[in-house]
Amino acid sequence: MDREDDFDRGVKNRRAVLGDAWVDKSLDNANAFNADFQALITRYAWNDIWGRPGLDHTTRRLLVLGMTMGLARWEEFELHCGAAIRAGVPLAKIQETLMQGAIYCGVPAANTAFKLTQDILRHEGLLPPPERLSAGVRVATHHTFSAPQLRVTLQGDGAPIVLSHALGLDSAMWDDYAAHLAAGGAGVPHQVLRYDHRGHGGSGSPAGPYAMDDLVDDAARVIREWGRGPVTWVGLSMGAMVGQGLAIHHPELVGRLVLANTTSQYPEAAAANWAQRIATVNERGMAAVAEMVVERYLHADFRAAEPAATDAIRQRLLRDDAAGYAASCHAVAGVDWLDRLAQVRCPTLVIAGARDAGAPPAMGEAIAARIPGATLHVIEDASHLSVLETPDEFRRVVAAFLQKQS
Repeated sequence: MDREDDFDRGVKNRRAVLGDAWVDKSLDNANAFNADFQALITRYAWNDIWGRPGLDHTTRRLLVLGMTMGLARWEEFELHCGAAIRAGVPLAKIQETLMQGAIYCGVPAANTAFKLTQDILRHEGLLPPPERLSAGVRVATHHTFSAPQLRVTLQGDGAPIVLSHALGLDSAMWDDYAAHLAAGGAGVPHQVLRYDHRGHGGSGSPAGPYAMDDLVDDAARVIREWGRGPVTWVGLSMGAMVGQGLAIHHPELVGRLVLANTTSQYPEAAAANWAQRIATVNERGMAAVAEMVVERYLHADFRAAEPAATDAIRQRLLRDDAAGYAASCHAVAGVDWLDRLAQVRCPTLVIAGARDAGAPPAMGEAIAARIPGATLHVIEDASHLSVLETPDEFRRVVAAFLQKQS
């Protein structure tokens, strides 16, 4: 039995990546002029490089797309792009590769790459249907330029609304709800602004510890730079703590206030728990607290029914900058708005989760009792992340509040 050599192994890799039809055509066209070249690339490119164990074939495919884009080798790009699509490489990965190329290879190269890819998708019957760039689907991301730099996302057109996220998460926790609001799901279209708080997501992480007043000042700066106040502020957990402070310190910037799953003040007994969490994160990183936070954010029934959504929260926490998270914990632990809530004059809706251990309904009741005219709604099947656990009820309750106040 003949032993397999480097050429044979190269042919196997070449067939796995480009398909039998292309390889057969290429090898069948070998002649005395190009045979040595065919042997060279089969041994060295397809065995020595494509056969290396350091990267999987999908990663190598995407690298080739980026490299051929940069070199404007469009025949090679088209060959490898078609092979990648037929091999089942996710279109989202190909799209991100071309988007990356727009920056490092230039927009004209990306324009050609997207055109060729769409031609291949059309030929394969895989081209996505048209989707008009309406206000409901447009998303623009930019950064404010005063320190600390904050990652801001704008979506839609219409009445201004700000969505403010929970401790340890980022503006992506609002993805579905933001699209809903931008598309007019709350009765009228909204222009939705989301941003990552300092120490979170794509925003800067200045040295801590942070105070709640720091987060409130960030929020006021974002709204002023946006130029759209007064806004409707929808905050959850830490984001709602910031909303309370914003309405107290900068009442001209807030027209309506939604405070979900939050508190205005922790009991003295909670101070030791926060100190322990901060110390644990500083000493051992986010992995030491992530599971505990997931269990407090999502109740057991949701975690069992929605493992993918649960894991997305877990992974977001694990990606956090430990120093930024710990610095933000200081701000949350020190929240102390309760005795000043009577200063809030804008219409206010307070949402609590009946299963919320971190911010139980009694905390929501205390807030609603202090803010003149505030209303309280308790969602029976929600714990802390009510917008994720019970999205339909959350949307319905907020929409009714917004329409009532219009």
